[in-house]
Amino acid sequence: MDYYNHHRVMLATFCAYFLLFFSIHVVHGTTTTNNNTIISPCSQTPYPHVCHFYMTKNNNYLPSTLDNNRFNSDFSFRDLALKVTMEQAVEAQRLVAAIDTNSFDARGKAAWQDCVELYKGTVDLLNRSISNSKNVNKNTHLDTHTWLSASFANHQTCRNGFDEFGLSSSHFETNFPSMLGNFSKLLSNSLAIHKSVSPKTTSFGKDTTTTHGRRLLSDDHHDGSSFWPEWLSVANRKLLQSGTKAADVVVAQDGSGDYKTISEGVQAAAKLGGVSKRIVIHVKSGVYKENVEIKKDINNLMVIGDGIDATVVTGNRNQVDGSTTFGSATFAVSGDSFIAQDMTFVNTAGPAKHQAVALRSGSDHSVFYRCSFKGYQDTLYVYSQRQFYRDCDIYGTVDFIFGDAVAVIQNSNINAIKPMEGQKNTVTAQARTDPNENTGIVIHNSRISAASDTYLGRPWQKYSRTIVMKTGLAGNINPAGWLPWSGNFALSTLYYAEYMNTGAGAGTGGRVNWPGYHVLTSPAEAGKYTVGNFLAGSSWIPSGIPFSSSL
Repeated sequence: MDYYNHHRVMLATFCAYFLLFFSIHVVHGTTTTNNNTIISPCSQTPYPHVCHFYMTKNNNYLPSTLDNNRFNSDFSFRDLALKVTMEQAVEAQRLVAAIDTNSFDARGKAAWQDCVELYKGTVDLLNRSISNSKNVNKNTHLDTHTWLSASFANHQTCRNGFDEFGLSSSHFETNFPSMLGNFSKLLSNSLAIHKSVSPKTTSFGKDTTTTHGRRLLSDDHHDGSSFWPEWLSVANRKLLQSGTKAADVVVAQDGSGDYKTISEGVQAAAKLGGVSKRIVIHVKSGVYKENVEIKKDINNLMVIGDGIDATVVTGNRNQVDGSTTFGSATFAVSGDSFIAQDMTFVNTAGPAKHQAVALRSGSDHSVFYRCSFKGYQDTLYVYSQRQFYRDCDIYGTVDFIFGDAVAVIQNSNINAIKPMEGQKNTVTAQARTDPNENTGIVIHNSRISAASDTYLGRPWQKYSRTIVMKTGLAGNINPAGWLPWSGNFALSTLYYAEYMNTGAGAGTGGRVNWPGYHVLTSPAEAGKYTVGNFLAGSSWIPSGIPFSSSL
């Protein structure tokens, strides 16, 4: 990441607000308690003292749920953990929104605005998780797992925005972890508790499907004729396959449609609803020079173009010129169940402008079919939640597929183009920050080409997870395969794996010897990362649809 020196007063103001809130109950990073006794369920969480403090500080939580230092049920304990985390998220959102930004320059305001949006999104995710907790089954459990994981992405991204603008002074580095440390720990506890009370789990902390003390992503292995995820309805599958443009809104630059810009079309589509009906926007061929945002309250939207390189949306926002990475996206989507087909998304900022996103998706259950993503550094931001890419073309240089989503890229062309002098090409930079997140980047049955020496990925965050399987690797893939981020950071905690790749760059004999790197040989192990398992697909579309039938 690139760093620039700016006024510390921006940071000091930001830190002061958070310190006021988060240091009230924290002494040297440890939550104070009235005694050394930790209530039993809390003792099994990643941060027992934080759990104990917030669970017991409000006596209203305790009479009906605490009995002989033990909660009556694992699920009630999980529900209370979510409630406590939600309360702190609401307070964090309030404090962020209340910050006086008069002393901030444009860059500081951009980072702050991201934080306002991100904490608002986190409150929404936690609200949904609490509402979802009333239903206990495999699908709703996975939904909550995904939403809690996405909350980590929001939390980390708020910090990233300030980092990017050179606010990582000693003052920043000293204060930022303490100002948000407890909220991060509450999220981690909630995620661990939720994961432990899977419908398959009979007791908190006791899981029959564990490896080295950690629960596996899934122990279900499905055979079928397609990898379409179960959450993509039959109607939507047919719509994707047919290419039918039964559009509710038509966008055309030549005036032959309802609107001339995509943003206008999106605004019109939002008024048509989309809770139970998918709204389709047909964007006719042309180059649309605009930044488009699909906000989180616009759901079930589908954007269909006239083909790769025929319908193009392009912009040039970038980090050097004052956008955060999060805010630089030419096309950004947050609303659930978004589908894009036959579109090209471009960021033309160029390699010298560093972070410059073509597309950012934080849309749960989103699908990108026959799309192209073009840029240099940070082209495709698989930001958060569940995402599926099929028959796509992706171009870039540094970390050009990155983020903290549950993302599978299948049957696609991934092209590492020539970087700037002195830069190293890295295909992925996955950002899992907690070991219990269900996130990762999977590249399956695809092709990775490289114009120069290229690495498959590097660990952006401590528990980075990337799997490349049954993919053709060009000869310019560096023999080591994977690149460190900084020294030994994350090398023992990441999970990087390769399975049955082919091509001149597929040999694993010279690969890194990190503890977290794996050469998979078992189909059952690799099968955990198919769309059917990794994205929880358990139903299949009829035979004859041209999609992969197996690993």
